[in-house]
Amino acid sequence: MQHTPSNSFLTYSIEYLSADYLPKIKRCVNALTEDEIWWKPNDKSNSVGNLVLHLTGNIRQWIVSGVGGKPDIRKRQQEFDEIGPVATDKLMFRFEQVVQEACDALRATDPNSLLEKKQIQGNEVTVMGAIYHAVEHFSTHTGQIIYITKLMKGKDMVFYNVTDDGIARKNW
Repeated sequence: MQHTPSNSFLTYSIEYLSADYLPKIKRCVNALTEDEIWWKPNDKSNSVGNLVLHLTGNIRQWIVSGVGGKPDIRKRQQEFDEIGPVATDKLMFRFEQVVQEACDALRATDPNSLLEKKQIQGNEVTVMGAIYHAVEHFSTHTGQIIYITKLMKGKDMVFYNVTDDGIARKNW
């Protein structure tokens, strides 16, 4: 693949979703019990389970469907209405499957199409804008999942090992 800004944008988007955010979420979910996955502090907050369902729906709508052309089957409110428990293996299987589908859609995206217009969730956006939105959105909720997990477990999730010279190295 030719090294261009467009190709790099697609490659980095795939890497952030599959090789950065996904492993962090998996580590958090694996550290929690099923009850902890569905715990929320109040009715205005989301559980880790709700956030995983929400990311599954969002990444499917914006990338698999919006960018990749698959049918949009999202029922957004159901992501937040679920009170669980949904079996953790079922929750994570679907989540990981959708992340893989999104990465496949990004690999199949023509770098020359990044400025094409799409209608997604009632918004007219470019393909690049849709990808940028989805990756940023994924990042935000990954941070929330990490924070909830740290609050519940009272420990660092050790995503990085810091070398003697102060360099943080990925630990997943």
